[in-house]
Amino acid sequence: MALATFSPLKTASWTALENHFQEIKMQSMKQMFQDDASRAEKFTIKWNDFLLDYSKNRVSEGTIELLLKLADEMHLKQAIASYFDGAIINKTEDRAVLHTALRASDDAVIKVDGKNVVPEILEVKNKIKNFTHEITAGIRKGYTGKPFTDVVNIGIGGSDLGPAMVVEALQYYQNHLKVHFVSNIDGDHVHELLKTINPETTLFVIVSKTFTTQETLTNSETIRKWFLKSASQKDVAKHFVAVSTNLKKVTDFGIDANNVFPMWDWVGGRFSLWSAVGLTISLSVGYDHFDALLKGANEMDDHFKTAEFDQNIPVILALLSIWYNNFFEAESEAIIPYTQYLQKLAPYLQQGIMESNGKSVDRNGDIVNYQTGTIIWGEPGTNSQHAFFQLIHQGTKLIPTDFIGFLKPLYGDTNHHDKLMSNFFAQTEALLNGKTEDQVRAEFTKLDYSTGRAEFLIPFKVFEGNKPTNTLLIEKLSPKRLGALVAMYEHKIFVQGVIWNIFSYDQWGVELGKQLASSILEEINSGQVKQHDSSTSNLLHYFLQNK
Repeated sequence: MALATFSPLKTASWTALENHFQEIKMQSMKQMFQDDASRAEKFTIKWNDFLLDYSKNRVSEGTIELLLKLADEMHLKQAIASYFDGAIINKTEDRAVLHTALRASDDAVIKVDGKNVVPEILEVKNKIKNFTHEITAGIRKGYTGKPFTDVVNIGIGGSDLGPAMVVEALQYYQNHLKVHFVSNIDGDHVHELLKTINPETTLFVIVSKTFTTQETLTNSETIRKWFLKSASQKDVAKHFVAVSTNLKKVTDFGIDANNVFPMWDWVGGRFSLWSAVGLTISLSVGYDHFDALLKGANEMDDHFKTAEFDQNIPVILALLSIWYNNFFEAESEAIIPYTQYLQKLAPYLQQGIMESNGKSVDRNGDIVNYQTGTIIWGEPGTNSQHAFFQLIHQGTKLIPTDFIGFLKPLYGDTNHHDKLMSNFFAQTEALLNGKTEDQVRAEFTKLDYSTGRAEFLIPFKVFEGNKPTNTLLIEKLSPKRLGALVAMYEHKIFVQGVIWNIFSYDQWGVELGKQLASSILEEINSGQVKQHDSSTSNLLHYFLQNK
């Protein structure tokens, strides 16, 4: 059995955690720091140039010990071995989960169905490298002989969110190509894009494993029609490439078979940016930077595989998330990177985390009787401080928050960066300590507030504090460190899924909506509304009568 199939509630450590929670739930982190001068050191992990300080959490050493016992009882170590060895851990789709193989070292041996897949991975990487060079060096040209100036990635979900996030994050390293993304089936998205590009100098990368995804194919067909207004059908082969497994449909579209980059069914969409799905990343920043991204992820893979759990960053982050989700009943987590470059990190992780672990059936097919999955959201600091931090500071919800900061700014502007990082440190300290009534009174005395005005305002100025945060400090934002950061969250997802006894790597809920949309589209095209609930029927009739 690749993964255990019993409920975490049946473990001795879960029962012990429930009892422990009753003892610790009202304890003050502020008091914990006062009682233990070495607390920060005890709850800090250093790895390469990552530093994770998780001391500002509502945990004691005893809490961590119990959480680590839970990981052991759920056979996490064996699960990690199965994960990396290519066992069929995605049971509902009868697949291995091997996105980690895409960034493995060249001499690794990773077998699927008895065959080492590393040579074919290297072959695709070499194809990406050569294609990237030909495009960026102007060797490959458009149908009028002009070099390419723009690249458009056409995909949705993992075929869009991952590449878009990384291209945005690595803007500093970008070459001369302008990169665009179109994903939404809303026609306004693609038509606004078409206003900004030149058909003579634009390369289109269609990313669809099956080449049947409705949003991607509709956008691709719209773009091809636009392209053919100024070019011929034979010119499609010069301007369109595909990342897909469906060679027939790709070539029927007009794409040269030599310009098809393969994918594998053991790579899930939301973990696919490391594959040929990352072609647009390579085109944007150059293959060397894309390769560095892979190497950074591989280093995090090695850390996750080999580090003891108490010094294992993804394991600790996952256990803390379970602690808040299942014991404190905190339903969401915020992710706040203090760099504008990572403004798409939270949306990217929303898919990775919520699509993976948003499950209500365990690995036996039984309904779970505990919370799984967390709601993920966030925005870069300091923008987020002026948007929703009020809720985190003084709202009624407990929202554990990851703060991600960098020691060095890419442009060397220490004036901006020091101000940015002063906010970074101040927020975690404020969330820890809050502000007491005595402190508020002292401030009002200094300001010479009248007694009546002061007494009225005091309740509004008091901050409870005791709000949990993780602080991750990284030397600087580079392709390699970004790879490690993304892989860190991928492994956190895996650990949570193992402990919650769910399958993290399918997404049947996504498929349901696709099926219903297809049948409703037929009704819209025919004008004949079939049997629905009264609300949907009324809405469809109204739409058909007024569109």
